[in-house]
Amino acid sequence: MKQFSLLIKPTSFDCNSDCTYCFYKGLPLYRETKHPRMGFDVLEKLVEKYLKTQQVQYIFSWQGGEPLLMGLDFYKKVIDLQKGFASPGSVIGNGLQTNGYLLDQQWAEFLSQNNFLIGMSIDGPEEIHNRFRIALGIENAFRFVMKAIEKLQRFEVAFNTLTVVTSAHAGRAKQVYTFLKDIGSEYHQYIPCVEYDRNSKKLPWTIEAKDWGLFLCELFNAWINDNKKVSIRLFDSILLKLLEKQPGICQMEKNCCQYFVIEHNGDVFPCDFFVRAHTFLGNIQKDDWKDLLNSEKYKKFGLKKSLWHPDCDRCEFLKFCAGDCQKHRISKNQSERTKSVLCEGWKIFYKETMPEFKKIVDYIKSTSAEF
Repeated sequence: MKQFSLLIKPTSFDCNSDCTYCFYKGLPLYRETKHPRMGFDVLEKLVEKYLKTQQVQYIFSWQGGEPLLMGLDFYKKVIDLQKGFASPGSVIGNGLQTNGYLLDQQWAEFLSQNNFLIGMSIDGPEEIHNRFRIALGIENAFRFVMKAIEKLQRFEVAFNTLTVVTSAHAGRAKQVYTFLKDIGSEYHQYIPCVEYDRNSKKLPWTIEAKDWGLFLCELFNAWINDNKKVSIRLFDSILLKLLEKQPGICQMEKNCCQYFVIEHNGDVFPCDFFVRAHTFLGNIQKDDWKDLLNSEKYKKFGLKKSLWHPDCDRCEFLKFCAGDCQKHRISKNQSERTKSVLCEGWKIFYKETMPEFKKIVDYIKSTSAEF
């Protein structure tokens, strides 16, 4: 069976934060439920069916909204079910993406004991972080995130940081990189904020294509000058691609059949950027993974990735971009083959840094270093 992972939304869009740029809070589905929560019946069926598939590693990624709103007992049940349904020798990984506002000592102890990998959402220093991240009932969101990171470090919980790169980040890559490294983050993920309204009008927090490219160039230089002391997911993926290995991020793949999104009620979708009525695939309580993987709707969605703009075929960086994420191909006409709105930025970045990436790869090959 094809390998796949799960991105699970046990609280759907519900969150204790009201980030200005959040694409998921505008979800048109499930609005009839004010505070959606995954029931134990859905959870049990989800864990049971996934662990019955043949996977090298079973990846459960818990996201939201804010997944900690489910409460600690829910995740204790997750661990019990995984132990109960797992075959001998199964490798199971749990990742949890959080804003950290609810993360106290009890949470930290549990996460440490059960080897959860935590993704901390933090956009940089206080001024940048608080620009678009609004915590409900909390005066200063940044301070709560920092307290959460301190607890993770105290209980030796593995964590990485996820930074949404907005218009506020333009020209500040080195500052953000240095800040994240100084607070103890050794694994960085940077996601460009690309948000348009229904009329294809760019929203003010969206980063300009050129600014995105320059941000990445500045980030790369900071990383190189720092002797590559931290792991940056995008840079790691580029090196893997040059080494003819799987890059590990879906935007570089030619097909979007990479993972499944599971909503709070068991509904299944192909991507969290496309949780829409027209991309609904089925429900885990009644549908089998084999049928979902082989469904025409899923395959059709995946193949759309390779329907890039004709100019992309002549681009020297297509190998790394693959037309970029479908979400970034903004168009009023669904059948139109459009370029990513970040195309110019990607070209700036790749043109500037590719010679250095190739030198790193040559060094890896010459020393037979593991990567």
